[in-house]
Amino acid sequence: MKHFMIKYQFANGTPEEWHREIGRFISALDNDPELKGRIIYRCMKNRDDSSYCHLAAAADEQAIKALQSREFFSRYTEQTKRAAGGEVEVLPLEIIAETKHRA
Repeated sequence: MKHFMIKYQFANGTPEEWHREIGRFISALDNDPELKGRIIYRCMKNRDDSSYCHLAAAADEQAIKALQSREFFSRYTEQTKRAAGGEVEVLPLEIIAETKHRA
C-alpha cells in the first residue's frame, strides 16, 4: 500500500458545497470497477478551524496510475486547489506501526 496525506486550509466556497464535492469524488472511486477496493480515501476536518486532511491509500502503483488517468480525479484535484486557495500540500506517508485490527 502507498499512503498519502493531503493538507490545506479551506479558503474558497461554502463548506457544504465542498463536502458535496468530496462525496461525489468518493462515490466516483467506489463506482469505478478498476479502482473499487484498490483506493481507500478519507477526508477529515479540524473541528476548531478550517483545516482539512485527506488520507489516501492505494493498493499499488497501477492503482495510482489508473486513478491519475481518470477525468474525475483531474477535476477533483483542481477543485481541491481552488477550495484551498491554491495552497495544497501532498505528503507521501510511511507506516511505522499499526494495530492488527482496523476500525
